[in-house]
Amino acid sequence: MAAAAFDETDLDHATAMAERAHRLMAQHGVAPTPNNFAVWFNYSCNATPELKWTIDILIAGKRRFDAATNRELFSTYLAAGPAGATAGDVPERLKSVMAEAQRFVAQAIADNHTQIRAIGNVAEQVESGIDPRPLVECLMDELAKAAARASKLEINLSETSRELVIIRESLTKAEQRANTDTLTGLPNRRALDEFLRASQAAAMETGEPLSVLLIDIDRFKRFNDNFGHGVGDQVLRLMATALRDGIGEKDLPARYGGEELIAVLPGTELAACEAIAQRIRRSVAKCQITRRSTGDILPGMTVSVGVAQFRPGESMAQLLERCDGALYLAKRTGRNRVVTETHLEGRAAITA
Repeated sequence: MAAAAFDETDLDHATAMAERAHRLMAQHGVAPTPNNFAVWFNYSCNATPELKWTIDILIAGKRRFDAATNRELFSTYLAAGPAGATAGDVPERLKSVMAEAQRFVAQAIADNHTQIRAIGNVAEQVESGIDPRPLVECLMDELAKAAARASKLEINLSETSRELVIIRESLTKAEQRANTDTLTGLPNRRALDEFLRASQAAAMETGEPLSVLLIDIDRFKRFNDNFGHGVGDQVLRLMATALRDGIGEKDLPARYGGEELIAVLPGTELAACEAIAQRIRRSVAKCQITRRSTGDILPGMTVSVGVAQFRPGESMAQLLERCDGALYLAKRTGRNRVVTETHLEGRAAITA
């Protein structure tokens, strides 16, 4: 878990944060497990700003903190996964490779100096009128030794190069694991945040549009409750495939949390994003879910979608909050529909 923003010896403050975490968990119906407590204690201390921002967005959208959401929060922001362990080994491996390479180079330099001295001695003896035959043999011997040392150095450097390739591949795989949701295979919140920042900067610089669609699986809880978490996981993977297939190559699909998925569409206007969301919604509604263990056909799946477009000067949190509000309106007005931010503005005008 990330370090809290206070000294562990500050018992009173730590106790107050723990009590606050318990109150928040009870308020939002979060089961008091060790992992859940770690998440909410971290949130109470604001030790991880990204975690606090995510939870604040979920609370603002009146999202349920069910088991899936809680697991995702812990695994994304607090759990030390295998990717971290692999990446953590890299500095030590690099130190070892660098030390070995330095040893090879130092040895090569020393050998080169030895060879130069030996050749210099031969040259001096030739000038002194000594029989050249043993001198030639000596010179050939030194050259043979130099060739052998160069060959050994080449082999050692080749092995070092292979080790560096392995380290580079390990780093690449670790980066991929760190940015990927293990269940759906989609980019996770870390990858999403990076893509959003880059997309925001590009939109501000070029004036190109940037839209986001947020998807929630309707009545997802019934799949878990009636058929088990295995079926729920199957539904999420199916939804991830539909989302990935429904957007363009330049767009980013990601798992937002729990049963919510998201897509960021650079260069896409609100109306075009709405059309894409409608296509995804219709394709999901046509999907047939078969229970793998029995072959039974399960109830159909529908999704609700919120769509919003970036406004120059606003933060990504504001964009996502507006998108989440549109999604919440889609859920409230019947589900299995797409709602854009313009509906929010129209509803606010009617209320006023």
